[in-house]
Parts: sequence; structure tokens; C-alpha cells
Amino acid sequence: MRRALELAEEAGRLGEVPVGAVVVAEDGSAFEAHNRTRQLSDPTAHAEVLALREAAASAGDWRLTGHTLYVSLEPCAMCAGAIVLARVPHLVFGAADPKAGMCGSLGNLVQDPRLNHRVELAGGLLADEAGQVLRRFFRERR
Repeated sequence: MRRALELAEEAGRLGEVPVGAVVVAEDGSAFEAHNRTRQLSDPTAHAEVLALREAAASAGDWRLTGHTLYVSLEPCAMCAGAIVLARVPHLVFGAADPKAGMCGSLGNLVQDPRLNHRVELAGGLLADEAGQVLRRFFRERR
């Protein structure tokens, strides 16, 4: 989780919304990314999606059943959907996102019983630190 926060801070220094994500495989290999929506002019270039893409490419499979995703901010609807579709079994996030979070705040897509996959969820890990990174970023831009 600390690495996800470091990636979030790096994103903020680059002018991206400071979110970092790390996907860890069972063998300990890690795939990391931060938001790159501005840099790539791509609304789907969220940290979670980019890290999931790297992990899937390395695994040679879109199903990431032996992986854990760590992310500094509660995933949005798009990212939560990608997590479910990738069959990620474990998700750990830092700060809750009351405006866009779909892993407990606005809804809980990753544990919706109507879907064919549900994710084990742990939120709030290093939440204060993750929240500080976000608050500092937005305060500096105002």
C-alpha cells in the first residue's frame, strides 16, 4: 500500500489526480501505475486500469484470479467494473471517495450479489495519508 501512495504522489507532481495502484501476483511480482488521463488524453487511463492491463499482459490471461490490487483511493465505477471483470479476488484501498467511490461509498459494485464475481474488500488502509495526498493536490490547484 505504501507503494501505491508513492505512485499517487508521483502522479500529483505530474499534474494528474494523485491515485496510485499496485497489482501483486501470487508469486510476488508487482505491476504498478498511477493516473495518466491527462498525459495520455485518455479518460480510461486510471491507475487501476493501467495496472490491471500490465498484470494481465504479464500473466497472458485476462483473469487475475491470484492477484491482489492495492489502490490509494476507492475505485470509481469504471475501475470497479474492470476489477470485477478481471476476477481480482482481493482489493485493498486507502481513502474512501464519497463523490465517486463504487466500493462502499456510493455503491458497492465489487460485491454486488447480482454479478458473477465478488471481491474481498478492505478499505481504509493508510486512509489518512492517502487523503492528505489528495487534499494537498487539490489545495495547490485552487
